[in-house]
Amino acid sequence: MEVNCHGCAGCCLDWRPLLEADDGSNRRRRARSAPHDGGAERERAFSERVPLGGSYNFVALTRGEIRTLLERGAAAALTPRFWTVAEEREGVEIGDRRVAAVAGRPVFFVGLRKPPKPVAPFGREEPTWLPTCVFLDPTTLQCRIHGSDRFPDECGTYPEQTLALGAETECERVETRFGGERLLERDHDDPDGLLFGPQALGAKLFCHPRPDELEGLLDRLERGEPSATDRAECIAVAAASSPGTVAVSKPHYERALERLEGDEPDGDAWIAPAIEEWHRRRDRTRAGEAIPDPELAAKIEDRRGAPETPGWE
Repeated sequence: MEVNCHGCAGCCLDWRPLLEADDGSNRRRRARSAPHDGGAERERAFSERVPLGGSYNFVALTRGEIRTLLERGAAAALTPRFWTVAEEREGVEIGDRRVAAVAGRPVFFVGLRKPPKPVAPFGREEPTWLPTCVFLDPTTLQCRIHGSDRFPDECGTYPEQTLALGAETECERVETRFGGERLLERDHDDPDGLLFGPQALGAKLFCHPRPDELEGLLDRLERGEPSATDRAECIAVAAASSPGTVAVSKPHYERALERLEGDEPDGDAWIAPAIEEWHRRRDRTRAGEAIPDPELAAKIEDRRGAPETPGWE
């Protein structure tokens, strides 16, 4: 597969609000329907479920990728995703909601967080606050860890997974709405090896062993306000999961939680404070300040130690 990501980042941010800002009722209609196409089809790979909080274009990471980010001190970049379901046989009751489950255990993905950042994708001149991948530099619209040993394979195969599901890719959706050529060569549409179906259990789709403890976590997740403790709990369960089963290794869980809660040096210490600062800046815009230039990332991310991007050829 060959794609042109220059100036795009359609897979790495939630660009639906841009449609609402465009003139024309047809575009506004598409914006309202966007959650039901493209990215949403990926989340229906297992069944009809409604994501509980979280952002659009959620790339589910594998257990190995989660462990790598945890070991490299980048766990602050991770967040869980649960789903609510209507059918009793598909879920378990937690508080006033029914959550997707396997063998009575709530299931969830773990992916990358999308804090608000001022970005101007698709050739737009003025920046807009959009949920944007923690590792995406808003100035260059490039991934800060692409090509490194921390870059998740799941991010690289994201368009391929979409094709394997028979759904419209973000490349094609961007072409339709903003023009340009993004998906340059279509191939790799074979679902084999993409962890769809039962083989995802314990490898990409994780089971929480203690549903009675999750009500508060799910409430905060639905509000878009999961705490560091909430995220650590799910990351530890994912890191301690056993592929092909619902089992969670207690020793591995405790070691992961100890690392997450410990005081050892954080290899990516810039992540958490940068996310907090982006939220503060967005709140200031809501209070009346102008949207800042994307180059503010030099102060918020680069000066804190974020990896540089290579630039476009």
